[in-house]
Amino acid sequence: MSALSERPANPLVGQDVPHESAALHVTGAALYTDDLVVRTHGCLHAYPVQAPHAHARVTTLRTSPALEVPGVVRVLTADDVPGVNDAGVKHDEPLFPSEVMFYGHAVCWVLGETLEAARLGSLAVEVEYEVLPALVSVRDAIEAGSFQGGQPRMERGDIDAAFGSASHVFSGELEFAGQEHFYLETHASLATVDENGQIFVQCSTQHPTETQDIVAHVLGRPSHAVTVQCLRMGGGFGGKEMQPHGYAAIAALGATLTGRPVRVRLNRTQDLTMSGKRHGFHAQWRVAFDDDGRLQALDATLTSDGGWSLDLSEPVLARALCHIDNAYWIPNVRVNGRIAKSHKTSQTAFRGFGGPQGMLVIEDILGRCAPLLGLDAMDLRRRNFYTEGQQTPYGQPVRHPERAAVCWDQVRSSAEIDRRKAEVERFNASHRDLKRGLAMTPVKFGISFNFTAFNQAGALVHVYKDGSVLISHGGTEMGQGLHTKMLQVAATTLGVPLHTVRLAPTRTDKVPNTSATAASSGADLNGGAVKDACEQILDRLRVVAAGRLGIAPADVRFGGGEVTTVGGGRSVPWAEVVNQAYFQRVQLWAAGFYRTEGLHWDSSVMHGSPFKYFSYGVAATEVEVDGFTGAYRTRRVDIVHDVGDSLSPLVDLGQVEGAFVQGAGWLTLEDLRWDESDRSTRGRLATQAASTYKLPSFSEMPEVFNVALLERAHEDGAIYGSKAVGEPPLMLAFSVREALRQAAAAFGPPRVSVDLASPATPEAVYWALEQARRHTEHGHVVEGAPGAVPDQPDVDAHPLRPHSERAAQPAPVRT
Repeated sequence: MSALSERPANPLVGQDVPHESAALHVTGAALYTDDLVVRTHGCLHAYPVQAPHAHARVTTLRTSPALEVPGVVRVLTADDVPGVNDAGVKHDEPLFPSEVMFYGHAVCWVLGETLEAARLGSLAVEVEYEVLPALVSVRDAIEAGSFQGGQPRMERGDIDAAFGSASHVFSGELEFAGQEHFYLETHASLATVDENGQIFVQCSTQHPTETQDIVAHVLGRPSHAVTVQCLRMGGGFGGKEMQPHGYAAIAALGATLTGRPVRVRLNRTQDLTMSGKRHGFHAQWRVAFDDDGRLQALDATLTSDGGWSLDLSEPVLARALCHIDNAYWIPNVRVNGRIAKSHKTSQTAFRGFGGPQGMLVIEDILGRCAPLLGLDAMDLRRRNFYTEGQQTPYGQPVRHPERAAVCWDQVRSSAEIDRRKAEVERFNASHRDLKRGLAMTPVKFGISFNFTAFNQAGALVHVYKDGSVLISHGGTEMGQGLHTKMLQVAATTLGVPLHTVRLAPTRTDKVPNTSATAASSGADLNGGAVKDACEQILDRLRVVAAGRLGIAPADVRFGGGEVTTVGGGRSVPWAEVVNQAYFQRVQLWAAGFYRTEGLHWDSSVMHGSPFKYFSYGVAATEVEVDGFTGAYRTRRVDIVHDVGDSLSPLVDLGQVEGAFVQGAGWLTLEDLRWDESDRSTRGRLATQAASTYKLPSFSEMPEVFNVALLERAHEDGAIYGSKAVGEPPLMLAFSVREALRQAAAAFGPPRVSVDLASPATPEAVYWALEQARRHTEHGHVVEGAPGAVPDQPDVDAHPLRPHSERAAQPAPVRT
């Protein structure tokens, strides 16, 4: 067992500890960025002037009428930028664009004494446009050949030979939507400038260092002239990893030019129409199986809808390719990736970061092909699991693949799957217009940033003369409980009670050059850095304590707020040892550092070991579908998820539950719609409010929701044997979509394969079950059946190979 993962006796990690800000959250006392405005004297408010076209050239911009509006102080334009007019790390995102690239693109910002004054001023700004052709859908971009960024390929084995010798070959097409983050707190920044010209930005950001970089870049200042603090976020989910930088730069630019504090806070409609979302994808695929239903080959092309600029689209696509295998061994693989450039918001990181999109492709394939192979979908999935000694398509050995099997068997047993499957069959046989479905799906998700350099973190730990402890680290808190875990890590390492330790807000002048709190790596990276800093302090205190106790430093132990000898003999209170160390002029603070070892990745050939480890999980979901409307309810969900030796079980259980529900929202409810007509509103986001964009609510919660953390799952080489939890459980929601597919298929004859759009809204489920009803006994699709989603291609009847015993059946239809 490594020193990093070994736990001392009676550790505070692993205990059920409430979220460190839980009481503040539920009482409304927790402060967020925009709450600081009322504490800031003389604050100006910024309001955007948004373009009413998806693609247009700005030909005239007249700001003088706005300055005549009472309360308007200034209008910010490209001419005001002292540095570089760009807010993206790829230098493809003009802060003040001369060419509008999506409907709602901000062309300038108005500063006012009040928000209402700024709003009225924005209406007074006169802008003339030359309207240009707009590519709105991913299919528009594909047909136009509009792509951006790299086009990676991941390949292993002999694809052509595998397809040539396969018993069963299917092909298909899948297009699925993105997802709005819909965090409770919209984008917010508050910038001030002191008497020395130092810029201080309070920002709701997952990546304070990059926010600092972009603000400095726009202002033409060095990074040391800009300090960014993130107090806490009211949700992030990846939407505040890259997207806050431009808004922070607007606030900082306004503060620099006016000498007054400037606040940027988007209202909900602005946030929805201006900020990026989860990438939608289009996938074309061909798959081969042997006679036993084992995967032999997969050939696929994944096209992500990147929107108007690159943002994080390249690493999102790379992770999608790296997760197209999910938990399944596929000996021969060829997957091509490309990023469509469309005239929509610049799509960005979202919980799972491409992993869910890649995994959805293989889960959709298995769900559609199982009945055509004459196999139960659960059995087809289980027989294709990775086993010891196998590698991913990109060449990384799969460690602990047996954990997926253990999770599977535990869910199958605890959820009484075999008994309930029989019950579902009996129910379906006796109910013509109401059907149930029961599905199980696994998750294997790689943990670490694909970009190796990001896998580092820092921390600063102060021990004060009275023994109290203050820690700062580079991670940000967005409600996920990272700060709670860091408090437990520090208290465990130092051997002090939890109340002894306090955590300071994340600031770039305390811990510099930090990575984003993303990729589910926040606890791994920052926990390692906090532990390193604490151990440096303990090494110094151990010498002080040894002198006082009359023993060798190696025999000193710290625990429970006491410093003792080996075996628990004599003891001295922690605070006394700390105070004594101060008078002996011993340093009582330390800067810790951690970097993830063992990673290597060559993105040019998509090969290497980019992940520290894999997280595993399994979910089983039972649903009930109404045959008249497609409406459904989730009757029961059972989950077993691998978080290693949990640092904070209450936090981890909450993360599993929340991620699952968010994943279910993406797959079944949350339907992003843009206007694809040829009207003047082409490219406008139609679902720009909670009234039109449906989020999961209490009514969509499972009636029975059982979540268990996998036991005896220690992860060697990770902080106190734990594993990441933020993203992997989101993909457990595939079980909901597959259960809906099973229920829809139950309206037709046995062995019917149905398409299911994503998101699987009640409307989509209705068309799927209608498709099942129109199948003949042998599974052919009736011409003209409304089984396909409107405006999609016709059925692609790619038959099974002639030597197959089921050669007469068509492949899964295209969605």
